[in-house]
Amino acid sequence: MKFFIDTANLNEIAEAQALGVLDGVTTNPSLMAKEGITGADNILKHYVAICDIVDGDVSAEVIATDYEGMVREGEILAALHPQIVVKLPMIAAGVKACKYFSDKGIRTNVTLVFSVGQALLAAKAGATYVSPFLGRLDDICTDGMGLIADIRQIYDNYDFQTQILSASVRNTMHVINCAKLGSDVMTGPLSSITGLLKHPLTDSGLAQFLADYQKGNS
Repeated sequence: MKFFIDTANLNEIAEAQALGVLDGVTTNPSLMAKEGITGADNILKHYVAICDIVDGDVSAEVIATDYEGMVREGEILAALHPQIVVKLPMIAAGVKACKYFSDKGIRTNVTLVFSVGQALLAAKAGATYVSPFLGRLDDICTDGMGLIADIRQIYDNYDFQTQILSASVRNTMHVINCAKLGSDVMTGPLSSITGLLKHPLTDSGLAQFLADYQKGNS
């Protein structure tokens, strides 16, 4: 399973990249605003800065909600850097734009997916990635993992090449369960990746090893 980090913070991206396990980055307008990145030119420059840090795909989201606007913005984003994946919302115009970009060989990530039907439409339109939002489903007491399992089954039934990019990951158990279900990618905060490092027995075992070494070598 690929590990993406969901942030626009360059320091966090660099930290994840330095760990050696980062496969890509996802962003959205909310994450850009959180980092104080405003204005079209500054946002475009920030996407390039992210691409300069990581080796993998970087999802860059359109703001337009009409087909023509999505195509116009998406072409600008795709031209920024070879690593850019154009991120489109799961609405009718977004599906139509996804098909347009797919036919042109431009990679896409269809986002804000909350149902199997939406994921099926995205795959039919040739999306590179589809992003079901687990955490937001959990927030309304809906089984986000069940959605991942259902999408996996349907994609496998028909050999769709669209990758399941499990989004809105909140914690390490989300990461583990996504891996169990065969999600192709997960994207979450830095803590969802670094949290996998932690186990009390690792900490206590290392402390014991070091203490025993000191006893015999002090």
